[in-house]
Amino acid sequence: MRTPLRPLSRRGLLTGTLGSAALLTMGGSLAGCGTKGAQQTEAGCVSEDLSGTEKKLAFSNWPQYMDVDEKDESKRPSLDEFVKSSGIQVTYTEDINDNNEFFGKVQNQLAACQSTDRDIIVLTDWMAARMIRLGWIQKLDPAKLPNVQANLLPSLLNRPFDTENRISIPWQSGLAGLAYNGSVTKEVRTVDELLTRPDLKGKVTALSEMRDTMGLLLGAAGHNPASFTTAQFDDALNTLKKAVASGQIRKFTGNDYAPDLAKGDIAACIGWSGDVIQLNSENEKVKFVAPDSGVMLFSDNMMVPNKATHKGNAEALINYYYEPAVAAKLAAYVNYICPVKGAQAEMEKIDPELAANPLIFPDEALLSKSRVFMALDEKQEREYEGKFQQVIGA
Repeated sequence: MRTPLRPLSRRGLLTGTLGSAALLTMGGSLAGCGTKGAQQTEAGCVSEDLSGTEKKLAFSNWPQYMDVDEKDESKRPSLDEFVKSSGIQVTYTEDINDNNEFFGKVQNQLAACQSTDRDIIVLTDWMAARMIRLGWIQKLDPAKLPNVQANLLPSLLNRPFDTENRISIPWQSGLAGLAYNGSVTKEVRTVDELLTRPDLKGKVTALSEMRDTMGLLLGAAGHNPASFTTAQFDDALNTLKKAVASGQIRKFTGNDYAPDLAKGDIAACIGWSGDVIQLNSENEKVKFVAPDSGVMLFSDNMMVPNKATHKGNAEALINYYYEPAVAAKLAAYVNYICPVKGAQAEMEKIDPELAANPLIFPDEALLSKSRVFMALDEKQEREYEGKFQQVIGA
């Protein structure tokens, strides 16, 4: 039995130990409100690339989102190999702990077309969409990313905020779905069951992250979370409103639902499977469910901000991490959904148990029913967040 990995601290979510094959994977993103910022354009904020003369790169990422050597945590095997093979020196900093917090750190510079002293940043879909909308991210050169072109999972192609995959490349991905504690309730398979079943009344929680909760409700109502109208959003929101008014939903939470689910204080919830996987290691009756109506797929994305001066070096690193053998090495440590085709076969050489683990390599049936939440413009973001916050009482 392999040693359980350390839990990840990023966004307060845990993904360390491996769950049973019946479990899937992790997820969640912090919901963001519309934020006014200085719009930039490619022509108006030109970035000079010094990669030809400067073999260096500054890379900002979330904590514990890179493989480390078991005997020496100062070593990062996959990254060290990139440095060795490319000659590009990488300053790697774990300084992204929260999407909104990081946005606050860099927004003044990016709004003013100034350098953030970072060449790669890793942010969740909705924040990536916001920064792209503001014109703060450089376009990548597909010719320098042949591994990405060849190996990016089909389910992550043509995402609404970056339809050509020219601006944001997934680092790792994850899911949001349903969870239940089989010690206190029978199986919960659908969103409708969660929100209406009499035996669950007052024993249900949902996420305070709008995109995750509303994405699941939109899917359950027969709407597409990746492309919906205001009327469809309102329709799904009405279902949520009824569940709140009836007392079916006890409260809305971040990932602090996990202890209550573990104890059986709540019977079922909308949640992130990474949390549930941790709970399952202690109690196999706590299960993560991907309802037939769909799950929400999110990614944390590598992007090159405006005024970054080593875009070519960044592209070399992005391309390197889309080599299947490298992606497998990274996935073996972080245990998120690996976005790279071919990595599963490489993982078999490292650890056959991991290669068969749906936490890392969901099957096509699951990926085919996963959706990325629709990219919102600033007006939509304010409107939908405002309506959702009113219902959840935040």
